Amino acid sequence: MKTDYLIVGTGLFGATFAYEAKKHGKSVLLIDRRDHIAGNVYTRNMDGIDVHVYGSHIFHTSNRKIWDYVNQFSEFNNFINSPVAIYGDELYNLPFNMNTFSKMWGIKTPQEAKDIIESQKAELDIDEPRNLEEQALKLVGRDVYEKLIKGYTQKQWGRKCTELPAFIIKRLPLRFTYDNNYFNARYQGIPVDGYTAIVERMLEGCRVCLNEDYDYVRKNGTLKDGTPVEYDKVLYTGAIDEYFDRKLGALEYRSVRFETERLEEENHQGNAVVNYTAADVPYTRIIEHKHFNDPDVPFTIISREYSAEWKPGDEPYYPVNDDKNGALYEKYNELAQNEENVIFGGRLGAYKYYDMDKVIEEALDLCSREF
Repeated sequence: MKTDYLIVGTGLFGATFAYEAKKHGKSVLLIDRRDHIAGNVYTRNMDGIDVHVYGSHIFHTSNRKIWDYVNQFSEFNNFINSPVAIYGDELYNLPFNMNTFSKMWGIKTPQEAKDIIESQKAELDIDEPRNLEEQALKLVGRDVYEKLIKGYTQKQWGRKCTELPAFIIKRLPLRFTYDNNYFNARYQGIPVDGYTAIVERMLEGCRVCLNEDYDYVRKNGTLKDGTPVEYDKVLYTGAIDEYFDRKLGALEYRSVRFETERLEEENHQGNAVVNYTAADVPYTRIIEHKHFNDPDVPFTIISREYSAEWKPGDEPYYPVNDDKNGALYEKYNELAQNEENVIFGGRLGAYKYYDMDKVIEEALDLCSREF
């Protein structure tokens, strides 16, 4: 099997590159260690409900070029992300907006909300925040922090907010309007037939081999079934430290564990995304998948999400972008620059969290340079 590009990973980055390479007359072979395409945006249709297997993915962008690009592969619905947060017996709208503040303090006007927040910040009198807790308190005051940030963040990171660096929360947007739209992006929605269908259309006419490991191909020169593989270049979208056998040490990630359950009820929580912000609730949120596309079925499917410490063998989700890991990534990146005919890209290859539109934008930028 001879190909111009061996693409490691069939997520959005690899699939976009493959689609553009094919348009430019290049041959590609994609391999993926999973038994399905589409990476973490993979959706599986379960009795009419598109389940976001690796957590909710809501496409949002203000870049018209990227919006038009993805719409050539699927029609999108008009889903607006308006999460709800539950703290004990209290329910709040997200992001932090006038609906949130009105419920929390029984007020009506933006000025009332601003006055309360400013008075709480003044009482704390934090000059230079020493940790995430002080940074959040300086930005939003005590009430919002205690009910909507503290417990959720501790569950996400697996440690107390006083033990997390301040720079993790550089800003916390406060909206003084009654607007529950989580994203400021001009365009947003969910593909009507799921994200897997988008990737399938991107990869039409491409050779795709699943349950294949790049290390095996690199060391043996064949696929697992013995088929010889020759290629001119590699696009590697796996973890950059794994490519180098973690010889400089392992980069750190946070992982996520999902408990997915079918419930014989039509509507479980009334919203696609409900965050549980109290520390004594073990999961961070519950996703009710049917609310992304509203299929007419008499049952529902939910996923509880549990944040977890990552270890080799787990799926890495969120890079831990602190000073220590940033310095280690730069060392791996130096090694990557010296790898002949190997291109590193995507969330894991760049050790950087990307929204979906940014993944596609980065892939298209790479294509414009490569072709």
